[in-house]
Amino acid sequence: MIDLNFLERDLILVREKSPLIHNITNYVVMNNTANALLAIGASPVMAHSVDEVAEMTGIASALVINIGTLDAAWVDAMLIAGKKALEKQIPVIFDPVGAGATAYRTMVSWKIIEECKPSIIRGNASEIIALCNSGVQTKGVDATENSDSAIEPAKILARRTNAVVVVSGETDYITDGMNVERVENGSTLMPRVTGMGCTATALVAAFAAINPCMLSAATHAMAIMGIAGEVAASKSKGNGSLQVNFLDELCVMDGETIRKNLKQTNHGSV
Repeated sequence: MIDLNFLERDLILVREKSPLIHNITNYVVMNNTANALLAIGASPVMAHSVDEVAEMTGIASALVINIGTLDAAWVDAMLIAGKKALEKQIPVIFDPVGAGATAYRTMVSWKIIEECKPSIIRGNASEIIALCNSGVQTKGVDATENSDSAIEPAKILARRTNAVVVVSGETDYITDGMNVERVENGSTLMPRVTGMGCTATALVAAFAAINPCMLSAATHAMAIMGIAGEVAASKSKGNGSLQVNFLDELCVMDGETIRKNLKQTNHGSV
């Protein structure tokens, strides 16, 4: 169960500290994730040149590595930044976009995991399952499995990597390999907006920057993401207006909105 007081505390801390989040992310979502980070109160920077990523990571509070638009030069930059983050002891949040779609993506994902040792791995069910079983092929970057089917693979992956694993879907699951939290807020309209998953990863980084408990930080970020998306969808005509309304809801999110909208159901252990 999510402690509402701690959730609101983390939201306030993000806004008070405005942590710098270094994103090595893909071309498709740079604008979306930067605006979402600004809306929640964090400070985004997008830098992927091998000539500056180490220096940029050195002044950041968290690092996002997102493999959405891969090429060899970017992989080099990701590894340099990830190792700098390890040296600086700041959280690395890894988004294995499309893992399982091609052998290259899966190979790069594991190289990043092994060399950068991410604090949190966030993906959809198909991506998380693919990381546990290289024989599973995904449909591009889209999930072909529901999040419930990825609970056990997520636990295995968490134990194998010592990372908190977040599975996004109709229900979001967050696990450290033993404990499993769930977030049930969200909207079926959200997957129709490109980059929503990548945005979730960026928000997770913002909360990881201010909360040393990665399980709690990831859970709180996904709760805020789900509430904002659900409230925004109730005011939207379609996916176009959802994008704008989602940013607005992040910007005005407060304790009252959290308490009014957070769905909490005691399902027992998962």
